Amino acid sequence: MPDYKIETLCVQAGYEPKNGEPRVLPIYQSTTYKYDTAEHVGDLFDLKAEGHMYSRISNPTLEAVEKKMAALEGGSGALLCSSGQAANTIAILNICKAGQNIVSLPAIYGGTINLFAVSFKKLGIEVRFTKPGMTDEEIESLIDENTRLIFGETIANPALTVMDIERYANLAHKHDIPLFVDNTFATPIFCRPFEFGADVVIHSTTKYMDGHASCVGGVIIDSGKFNWANGKFPELTEVDESYHGVRYVNDFGNENAYITKARVQLMRDYGMIPSPFSAFILNLGLESLHVRMERHSENAMKVAKFLEGHEKIASVNYPALESSADYALAQKYFPNGCCGVISFIMKGGRDAAVKVMNKLDLAKIVVHVADARTCVLHPASMTHRQLTDEQLVAAGVDPGLVRFSVGIENADDIIADLKQALDA
Repeated sequence: MPDYKIETLCVQAGYEPKNGEPRVLPIYQSTTYKYDTAEHVGDLFDLKAEGHMYSRISNPTLEAVEKKMAALEGGSGALLCSSGQAANTIAILNICKAGQNIVSLPAIYGGTINLFAVSFKKLGIEVRFTKPGMTDEEIESLIDENTRLIFGETIANPALTVMDIERYANLAHKHDIPLFVDNTFATPIFCRPFEFGADVVIHSTTKYMDGHASCVGGVIIDSGKFNWANGKFPELTEVDESYHGVRYVNDFGNENAYITKARVQLMRDYGMIPSPFSAFILNLGLESLHVRMERHSENAMKVAKFLEGHEKIASVNYPALESSADYALAQKYFPNGCCGVISFIMKGGRDAAVKVMNKLDLAKIVVHVADARTCVLHPASMTHRQLTDEQLVAAGVDPGLVRFSVGIENADDIIADLKQALDA
C-alpha cells in the first residue's frame, strides 16, 4: 500500500478487493484448499510455491489480518496465534531450546511469569529475571553464550511501569541477541517499538486490538531488521530436515526468515492458530483501534487525576501523570497518549481494595482488561494469585493494588461510579 498514516492503515491495510470481490474481508471458513496437480501440492509442502496448504499453517482471512498487523507495527511479517500466551510461546521457542536461556524484565503479566518460570523450566529453558534498579553491567552479567533474547513489556501489566526500549535494545544488540517487546497496552497507535530498536513485537490481541472482549488471540511481528545470520541462530541458517534441506535465511531472506520458520515449523507442530472467524472479529476491532485508543487515553487521564486527589487513595500509577516515576519515559515513547489502564493502591490494603471493587456499579469485576467497557480487577487475588509475595513485589503488585481499565464511556460517569464506591 502507499505510505498511509496509521489511522488509514487500521481501516484499509491487509485486504485489497479486486474487481467484483467483496468489499469486506471474507471469512474463509475452510480447513483445506483444492489444487490442480499433485506436483503443486508437493511444491507447497517443500516451501517452493506460495499459497495455502492447510489452515493450521495459513488461511486467506488470517493472512489479510497478518498483513495489517505488520503494517501497523512497521514490520516485515506477522503470525496470528490463538492467544497472547501462544504468541509468547511460539515467538520464544522459535529460537530457544533446552539448555538455553532468556533474560526478562520482572514487571510483566502474571500469566507470562508463570509461562517463563514454570512451563519453560519444564522444557529446560531458563528465564533469568532482572531486578528493579539494576545497572547495565548487572543486567549484562545475566547474559552468556546461551542467552537468546531479552524480553519486556512496553507498559507492564498491571504495574504500569514503562520499559526503556532503547536501553534494552542497545544491551541486547551489544551481545548480538534480539529484543522482544510485548506492546499490548500501548498498541502501535501510541508506540511502535521497532522505531526504538526492538526486533520482535508481540501482542495479546484479546485486549485493545479486539477491543470488545469477543475473541482471544495473539500475534507475533518481526521487524525484519535483526541479523539472524550473525552466527548465533543456527536454527535459521542451517538445514531444517523436516523440509528437505530448507535454510530459512538463505531461502526466504533475513527479513522473512523468522516469521516463516515460526509459521511452517512451530505453528505446523503446535497448531496454536486462531479460527478464521476470530481473525475476522479481530479485523473489525482493528478498524476502530485508532479512535478507541484516543478515547481510552483521554478518559484514563481524567480518572487518574480524580483518583490522585482522593483522600482514600494511597497512590496512583498512570505513566502519563506528571507525578509518575516513569513520566519522562512515557513522554519519550508515547507522547501522544498512553493507554486506558490505571493502577491505584487503596489505603487499608487488600480489604479496602476488595470493598471498593464490590461497591462499583458501572465498572464490572472481570478477569479482563483493555475493553471498550470499564472494568476492574484485583491482581493479587486474581490474575497474579499464583505468585509468591516476592514475585508480587518484583512484578510491582501491592496487595492493595487495583487495576482499573478505563473504557470509552463518558468520563464523568466513570468518575461518578468511582466516587460513590469510595464514599461508601
